[in-house]
Amino acid sequence: MLSFAERIQMLSIQLVPFIMAVVFHEFAHGWVANRWGDPTAKNNGRLTLNPIPHMDLLGTLIFPIINMLTGMSLLIGWAKPVPINPNRFRKYRPGVFWVSLAGPGMNFLLAILSAFAFCALHAWVPQSFYLHEPLINMAYVSITLNYALGIFNLVPLPPLDGSKVVEVFLPYEAARSYQALSQYSFFILMALLASGAFSILSIPIRFCTEITLQWVSALF
Repeated sequence: MLSFAERIQMLSIQLVPFIMAVVFHEFAHGWVANRWGDPTAKNNGRLTLNPIPHMDLLGTLIFPIINMLTGMSLLIGWAKPVPINPNRFRKYRPGVFWVSLAGPGMNFLLAILSAFAFCALHAWVPQSFYLHEPLINMAYVSITLNYALGIFNLVPLPPLDGSKVVEVFLPYEAARSYQALSQYSFFILMALLASGAFSILSIPIRFCTEITLQWVSALF
């Protein structure tokens, strides 16, 4: 059992990678939407890496901090969803497809960059440096957390990103019926969380983390 001081230390290591993960995720949605012809995120001041416009008091701070301090096995948190109007895309279905993949894709990119940081810290920063261990731990947390966020968002349950990817391949009526699931999504998510069903996601998260570190470390 970790002491309260150790929980605070863990919080200081986990919170920054978490905020970066959710902010970059939402920024990527808005940036790709803008490229496809929808400037809604830009017009609302959300096309920025400044975390403040993206932060949700409950989802970006309160819930994650409680999770980190109590040591819950599953980190629950989010940023404010970037406003997007798919009707403004130059082509609706390709626009929805790429905008939906942009968030998880950004998290996978951050995970890979974090692996480079992890290996670089091991290779080039002396252990005598007082921030050596915290920075290495932060980089490792960033790898696993970004893979976790990216993989979780690819679950095909409305309104997660994975559902929108699936939706673009469905006929119109089937897509409407699929979207209707979103009114039950909260209860479905809670049931899956309570049942421990999401623990299966730890398998691809762990695999992606390990294989990325193996590939990147080979370059060093």
